[in-house]
Amino acid sequence: MTYSAGMAHPEALAGLIVLSGYVPSPGFIDSHLSAANRSTPIFAAHGIYDAVLPIQLGEAARDSVIARGCKVDWSAYRMPHSVCEEEISALRAWLGTLLAASS
Repeated sequence: MTYSAGMAHPEALAGLIVLSGYVPSPGFIDSHLSAANRSTPIFAAHGIYDAVLPIQLGEAARDSVIARGCKVDWSAYRMPHSVCEEEISALRAWLGTLLAASS
């Protein structure tokens, strides 16, 4: 959902946060990709033991948006469909860098 909504949004966004996400319809992104968000920073993370959305879906989504010219900060964690402290720390650092760059 985040990839599709964020990349199709007509106005520039500060960043996209994708936790255990995937691209349900690559064709949608192809036909709605907004030039305003082609260079939007993306933080994406996925659990390697995710039984709800297997990591292969997350990796395919990452590869799909990278192929469209987007920059993705990707990490995989030893967790199920969840969040972990290490992921939250990485997200905090990513947000800090993003906010510092926009100041």
